[in-house]
Amino acid sequence: MRLWDLPLLVILLGLTALAMLAPAVHGYAVGNAAAGRPFFYAACGLGMLTVMIGLATVDRAARDARHSHLAAMIGAYLILPPIMAVPFAEAVADTSFVNAWFEMLSCFTTTGATLYEGAERIPETLHLWRVLVGWLGGFFILLMAVAVLMPMNLGGMEVLTGRSGRARGPQDMRIADATERIQRFAVLLFPPYAGFTLLLWFALVLMGEPGFRAFAVALSTLSTSGILPGGGTAVGGFGVELIIAAFLLLGITRRAYPGALFDDPDLPPWRDPEVQMAGAIILSVTLVLALRHWVGAIENSEGGDLPAFVSVLWGAAYTTLSFLTTTGFTSEHWGSARIWSGLETHGMILMGLAIVGGGVATTAGGVKLLRVYALFRQGQTELARLVHPHGVVGGGASERHLRGEGALVAWVFFMLFAMSIGVVAGALTLAGLAFDPALILSISALTTTGQLATVAAEAPVRYSELGTAAKAILGGAMILGRVEALAVLALLAPDQWRR
Repeated sequence: MRLWDLPLLVILLGLTALAMLAPAVHGYAVGNAAAGRPFFYAACGLGMLTVMIGLATVDRAARDARHSHLAAMIGAYLILPPIMAVPFAEAVADTSFVNAWFEMLSCFTTTGATLYEGAERIPETLHLWRVLVGWLGGFFILLMAVAVLMPMNLGGMEVLTGRSGRARGPQDMRIADATERIQRFAVLLFPPYAGFTLLLWFALVLMGEPGFRAFAVALSTLSTSGILPGGGTAVGGFGVELIIAAFLLLGITRRAYPGALFDDPDLPPWRDPEVQMAGAIILSVTLVLALRHWVGAIENSEGGDLPAFVSVLWGAAYTTLSFLTTTGFTSEHWGSARIWSGLETHGMILMGLAIVGGGVATTAGGVKLLRVYALFRQGQTELARLVHPHGVVGGGASERHLRGEGALVAWVFFMLFAMSIGVVAGALTLAGLAFDPALILSISALTTTGQLATVAAEAPVRYSELGTAAKAILGGAMILGRVEALAVLALLAPDQWRR
């Protein structure tokens, strides 16, 4: 029997059991056996349960082979977080299982929203479990995007192929079995994913960051979860932020990962539509914020402070890149820049960046840059037709398709996303929240950018103050934001989707 012959959920349960050994070993190594013991017991119990389930399901054939892995992907977000929460709830004496489930779901969906603020709230061993779950969740969605969503024209691929359903790439995705695809891409993607993490960890340690914090920041950056052990959203000084920004670019384009290219593999990165769109957004937002800061400084008779202006320029660019990739880090100069300029609408800008989101087949959430690019190109076409009504769209068949069916599907997804924001915000108001916090929390959950609750409003919205109903609503929104509405619709109506 090969392990890959087991159902995907059974494999994920086994990997979760193995991952629990990391905080168990860490707890015993640092002398905090009380924190590590629950993870050791949970790993042993889950391991035995996985073996029994595996033996019972090894010869089980899926009824719908085409959509079984999509169902398993969605089921992972429903089943794994409660299991991950069991040792976490046991290790934290004064917490409830609902809070532990919310924390693990937030980490696994790379949202990064936390109920436990401050480094003193929970020990270092539990912080290790949080960032590790977020890192594994980032790799899981990266793998599923390439091996499961891409062949089904989901996750942004529908913009390139439309609803007719033909995936392009180095392998024939239409013929290869889903299990074989997952195995193949897991082998291709995990080495660079882990390698980038280790490289960032090493670079941060060289910059003077403490070893454990540097490790946590590296895991949070590659997974775009933004989870920090000591709380907050700022990490280090200019040198540390510059290094982190270089690795945040992995949330913009999939071209750094082998096997993730499913169109134009020979296209240079600087000609990638997602890179161009991200560059335009970062540049425009940075200039607007910097000029607004500069005008504010002149009004306050501080316009000649050139070093302060440069720090504001960098702080705006770094924060823009971070929220565009739905990571949620802020520059150390972001707070002083806001005070310096008197800017009051920065929350709307950050929420807009998170809604746009990162690249297709990356760990970032949001609408995705490729969909925004398709809508932008369609807008250009419509404006050109106002001047030349009988003009013909150039650029070849792929460009015409992108401005036609691709833009249509992107618009459908954008409308579904906007409706989801309205539904979640409405549900939160029924749960007792005011409109502004409900809107911020709904966008933070659907874009998997939990840090918006801290920085988007004038006063931070604390997840620890939410009731059980609000946490349940946000939990469902996190899952929907991570797997996307089109994937849920494809699972509910697969036959109609494939036509």
